[in-house]
Amino acid sequence: MSTYGEIKRITTHTLQWMKLNGEKISMLTAYDFSMARILDDAGIDVILVGDSASNVMAGHETTLPITLDQMIYHAQSVVRACKRCLVIVDLPFGSYQGNSKEALNSAIRIMKEAGAHGIKLEGGQEVCESIKRIVGAGVPVMGHLGLTPQSIYKFGTYTVRAREEEEAEMLIQNAIALQEAGCFSVVLEKIPASLGADVASQLKIPVIGIGAGSGVDGQVLVMHDMLGVTKNFSPRFLRRYLNLYEDISNATKAYISDVKSKDFPNEKEQY
Repeated sequence: MSTYGEIKRITTHTLQWMKLNGEKISMLTAYDFSMARILDDAGIDVILVGDSASNVMAGHETTLPITLDQMIYHAQSVVRACKRCLVIVDLPFGSYQGNSKEALNSAIRIMKEAGAHGIKLEGGQEVCESIKRIVGAGVPVMGHLGLTPQSIYKFGTYTVRAREEEEAEMLIQNAIALQEAGCFSVVLEKIPASLGADVASQLKIPVIGIGAGSGVDGQVLVMHDMLGVTKNFSPRFLRRYLNLYEDISNATKAYISDVKSKDFPNEKEQY
């Protein structure tokens, strides 16, 4: 439980307080009502309705195929479950890169139709005009720098970003630009730990890391990876807290066996 007192609802103001007071921010992804309810009841600070739903829910190789309508559907399900945590929703690829007006319209749809508390988008100075327009309409925006999965075909690889001094300096400049554009927080993905700590120390807003070391203000993981539902994705930054792939597989095999052997249902499990 947070030292911020008895929090009835986490807000962007709460996250800012946490950074100022050195309390780490916990963040996980979720995409449906039942799992979001568990995470919220457990006390998670932030749920990200991530475009990673494209991978873990729909089976796509990248995050690119998921649509704005699909993101809104997932977000609606999550928002219904959450009474305490802050719910942030990814703007999917193609819903904001065109121009700032399109970006604003996409953000407004998520806020109105899903009841979300804010949106997240990828990019640096090239998206600052859109960020200013969205924030100007009263919508909180979380930025995302480092490895940006929506740009995977530009990068050509999921390797660590900003190892070289020139790219690291550009990332710092972009982070500062996102703060100045009005972002309430920034996610840093798969960058050197020293750079993550450097950015977090320079920014006034909270910095959430995924593979960005321990020197940032909070951490985020994809729920399916953290719980061990996925088994073929094992980057260095991932800690699996359960092995649900094996547990669910074994439970399913036991169920199949009980049905085949006529052990299920037994007399107590019938009307």
